[in-house]
Amino acid sequence: MAIDNLFKDDATEEKGERARMASFIGAMAIADLVKTTLGPKGMDKILQSTGRGRSVTVTNDGATILKSLHIDNPAAKVLVDISKVQDDEVGDGTTSVVVLAGELLREAEKLVAAKIHPMTIISGYRMAAECARNALLQKVMDNKEDAEKFKLDLMKIAMTTLSSKILSQDKEHFAKLAVDAVMRLKGSTNLESIQIIKKPGGSLKDSFLDEGFILDKKIGIGQPKRIENAKILVANTAMDTDKVKIYGARVRVDSMSRVAQIEGAEKEKMREKVQKIIGHGINCFVNRQLIYNFPEELFADAGVLAIEHADFDGIERLALVTGGEIASTFDNPESVKLGHCKLIEEIMIGEDKLIHFSGVEMGQACTIVLRGASFHVLDEAERSLHDALCVLSQTVIDSRVLLGGGWPEMVMAKEVDELARKTPGKKSHAIEAFSRALISIPTTIADNAGLDSAELIAQLRAEHHKEESHAGIDVISGSVGDMAELGISEAFKVKQAVLLSATEAAEMILRVDEIITCAPRRREDRM
Repeated sequence: MAIDNLFKDDATEEKGERARMASFIGAMAIADLVKTTLGPKGMDKILQSTGRGRSVTVTNDGATILKSLHIDNPAAKVLVDISKVQDDEVGDGTTSVVVLAGELLREAEKLVAAKIHPMTIISGYRMAAECARNALLQKVMDNKEDAEKFKLDLMKIAMTTLSSKILSQDKEHFAKLAVDAVMRLKGSTNLESIQIIKKPGGSLKDSFLDEGFILDKKIGIGQPKRIENAKILVANTAMDTDKVKIYGARVRVDSMSRVAQIEGAEKEKMREKVQKIIGHGINCFVNRQLIYNFPEELFADAGVLAIEHADFDGIERLALVTGGEIASTFDNPESVKLGHCKLIEEIMIGEDKLIHFSGVEMGQACTIVLRGASFHVLDEAERSLHDALCVLSQTVIDSRVLLGGGWPEMVMAKEVDELARKTPGKKSHAIEAFSRALISIPTTIADNAGLDSAELIAQLRAEHHKEESHAGIDVISGSVGDMAELGISEAFKVKQAVLLSATEAAEMILRVDEIITCAPRRREDRM
C-alpha cells in the first residue's frame, strides 16, 4: 500500500530538479541584488523599514543590505549568512563574497543542465579553490619588517576599502584617521577602545581623530569645568534617595513634623553615601544613573565633578580606557580601582558641549568624531569607517597584502584555467566554470563603472599572460591600469575569506535535492 500523504496538509516538498532550480534562482537573485554596489563606482540602496517611524537607511554595504531583507528562499538565506560572517570576521568583502557565490551557482546550473552530477562539480570546485588560494599565496607581499612601507600598505588598503563607500571623496583624510587609530591599538583587534561619535553639522571633511576619550554629556552647574590629574570613580549606583518617594511607600504619621524627620533621615543617609564616595580621594565621579540636586550640591561643595546618566556604553568604555573598574558599593575604598587621566575639560563640537578626557591610562584609546550633513550620511560614514578599521586591525596581525582592482581574481583565474587543462574527466568542466565565476568580479566592477567589460576583461587576460603583470581595472580612466602604480591594495585575509566562504556556500546549495517546507502552525492545534 502506497502512502499518499506523509506530511501535514499544508506542508510542501519539492524534489530533484525543481528543488535545485528554486535554490539556484534564489541565490542568483540575491547576488544580482547586491551586484550593483560592488566596486568604486557601485551605487547605493535605500532600505525603508515597515516598522514604526518608517526608518530609512541609505547604504552601500553588502552585509547591511542583506541583513535588512526578509527572505523566504532557503538558499538565499545561506548567502545572507556568509555575508554576515564575512562582516564579523574581516569587515570588508561582504558584497564580493555574495557575488562570487552567486556566479559559482550560475555556472553550476549550466553544468547540471549538461548532465554533470553535482558531486563532480563540487569536487572540481574544491580543487579549483585550493589552486586559486595557492596562486594568491605565491603573489603576496609582506612588509611587516619595514615599518614605513607597512604603514604605506595600510594607507593603500584603507583607501581601497573606502573608495567604494560614501567616504570616497575624502578617502585620504579618512584613511589617515583609520590608520592612525589602528596603529594606536598596537596589534590588538579590540575595536572597543576606538570610539566613534557622530555629530550632525559641518561636512565629512571636518571629521577628526582625538586622542583620549570624549563623553557625550554636559558638566553640571556650579562644578569645576576643568580638572587636572583627575582621579575618576566610575559607578553604577542610585543617587536619588534624598526625597521620600510618594508612590509605593505607605507611611502613617501623626503630624507634618514627622514627615520632615523622615526626610531628614533620608537626607542624612544620602550625605553619608556622598561622604563615602568623596572619601575615595577622587575629584571626578561618573555615574550611570541619575544624581539628584542634593548630592550634586554636596559634590560641587567638595570640588568634585559629578557626571550623571553616562550611558552604559559610555561608562563601560570609560572604565576600560581610564583603567578603573565600575563600582556599586563604597564601603571599602581600598578595594575599588580608580581610573586616572591627566586632564578633564569641556569642549565644543558644533553646537554641543562634550566632556573630554585626555592623557588616559590606556594609551591606545582614541575617539573619532564624524561630522556630516545628516544622520543618514553619518550612519553610512560610520559603517564605512568601521569596515576600514576591521580590515586594518586584521591586516596588522596578518600583514600579507595583495594588489586590488580585479588583479587577484585574474591571477587566480589564470592558474585555475591551467589546472582545468591538466585535469582529465568531467571535473575539468567544473574547474573551468570556477575560473569563469572568478572573472565575474572584475567584470562586475567594470560594468558598474559603465565600461565595456568584455573588451576590458579580454585586455586584462592578455596582460596577465605576461610574466609578473600588475594589470587591473582602473575605473577612473576607464582602462587597464597598473595596480602597483595606482596604489590599489587589498588585504590577503579578506580575499582568502571571500574565496573560501563563497566556495563553501555554493557547495552547500549544490548538494540540495529536496526542499521541505513545514506546515504553518494553526491556532487550534494548541489545545
